[in-house]
Amino acid sequence: MAKLYFYYSSMNAGKSTSLLQSAYNYQELGMNSFLLTAEIDDRYSVGKVTSRIGLEAGAHLFNQDNNLFELVSERNENEPIDCVLIDESHFLSKEQVKQLGKVVDKLDIPVLCYGIRTDFRGELFPGSQYLLAWADNLNELKTVCHCGRKATMVVRLDADGKVVSDGDQVVIGGNDQYQSMCRRHFSEHIWSQ
Repeated sequence: MAKLYFYYSSMNAGKSTSLLQSAYNYQELGMNSFLLTAEIDDRYSVGKVTSRIGLEAGAHLFNQDNNLFELVSERNENEPIDCVLIDESHFLSKEQVKQLGKVVDKLDIPVLCYGIRTDFRGELFPGSQYLLAWADNLNELKTVCHCGRKATMVVRLDADGKVVSDGDQVVIGGNDQYQSMCRRHFSEHIWSQ
């Protein structure tokens, strides 16, 4: 029986690497996985899931206007899909998370979503909020804060490397703009401002 999975963490925990490993495992068994990634994230290259350690694979782009149930259904009719893998799933909308649930329930295709739980203010991303609520399985991928504790939060840095606490929820960036921290260090930077 298929399930909806959410693999979440702060930045630099290996979410894309884990997704690419899953895709490879399916491929090695002669199975067909359908990879999707957020159109908005163009840090590395468009139309690819790319990990920090240099692994990559082609992926179909999604944006807020896509009906993911229809997209997967059409693809599945042309070429049967054994698994859907979604990178940057925190950029999904509430409706798209529902659509992914429908992929699992109606098409019996497992869906594995990989994304960040919270933004630089400690607020849930919409996709993460609904995946946390509706996924069948929740899996936390771990990374560490500079102090050695488990990092569960992310701070945004300005051009001078100083932590900022306001601004748009979505600003695409990597290690130059974001740093993963434990709640204690996050709160020292954000909640004390």
